[in-house]
Amino acid sequence: MDEQIIANLATRYTRFAEMEVHGRSPSYEALARGVAGDREVLSFLMTLPKDKRQPNLLLAAMRHLFGTSLDWDHFRRTLLINPDPVRSVMLTRSTQTNEPARCATLLPVLARLPQPLALIEVGASAGLCLLPDFYGYDYARTQIRPATIETEPPVFTCRVSETTPVPTAMPEIVWRAGLDLNPLDAADPAQAEWLKTLVWTEQTARLAQLRAALKIAAVRKPRVMKGDLLGDRLQQLCREAPKSATLVIFHTAVLAYVADQAKRQAFADQVMLLCQYWVSNEAPSVFPEAASRARGRGAPGRFLLCVNGAPVAWTDPHGVALEWIAWPDRITANQGPNAG
Repeated sequence: MDEQIIANLATRYTRFAEMEVHGRSPSYEALARGVAGDREVLSFLMTLPKDKRQPNLLLAAMRHLFGTSLDWDHFRRTLLINPDPVRSVMLTRSTQTNEPARCATLLPVLARLPQPLALIEVGASAGLCLLPDFYGYDYARTQIRPATIETEPPVFTCRVSETTPVPTAMPEIVWRAGLDLNPLDAADPAQAEWLKTLVWTEQTARLAQLRAALKIAAVRKPRVMKGDLLGDRLQQLCREAPKSATLVIFHTAVLAYVADQAKRQAFADQVMLLCQYWVSNEAPSVFPEAASRARGRGAPGRFLLCVNGAPVAWTDPHGVALEWIAWPDRITANQGPNAG
């Protein structure tokens, strides 16, 4: 067994404990640190494909099968006694977290673009982030509520820097669609339950918000097409968008799953030709060139929000904070299919 790969995997779980769940989920932090220091559990993970070894996926699979683990010893014992069912869940499921609170960090950008909008989300999962105008937002100095309320909406609280152009009204969204390798149906109890399982333990408020967003999606039924981000389905969706609207393609926490940097760049090059505005909300390592141009470094674990490749804000991965960078003068509409 490659010792360097084992060491890298241990580092991955340590980083997850220190940079992602620290201060958010004490039990997940303890379990991730336990995995990082346990040769036998790391060896189990090595039996899985590289893209199936994520901390989120392991922890969710264990909760899905056996409920919440009491402590590390209980978690370890349960896993090593039941490796086959855990492996099966990890091979057939994916970490389609679909965090609707990220809409709070997307809204200042969406509201700033020429209205009305046509939205396409890449990596849409159940389409929860395609419904930003059906949620409520609390930016401390400004609160926004949806015009249409069919069921009680979640209200996402987001701490923003003083220079953030906080919107005072919802963007006007006249058309929306998504693309995903494995679209989920919010109205399907089993699929909705998996999304709930992906919420970290102790995050009761986040779970309540997800439940509220799932109820809205079950009613609104946002269209999510099955397809790969580099396939022709994205082009098809772009052709279907109304010409009278500003076409926006966006994604958040998606391209980290595309390991090949050349493929990420190919996607970026394609998107810039397909739409007028491309909104990317990803870890700064996903597009290093854009990150090198961003002012400041952002807090550890933050995402970098970019518009047409230009950095505009540092964002919390779960949408609870935004630090505005700037709106560069050079951000203009691409000459996509809906231009002019």
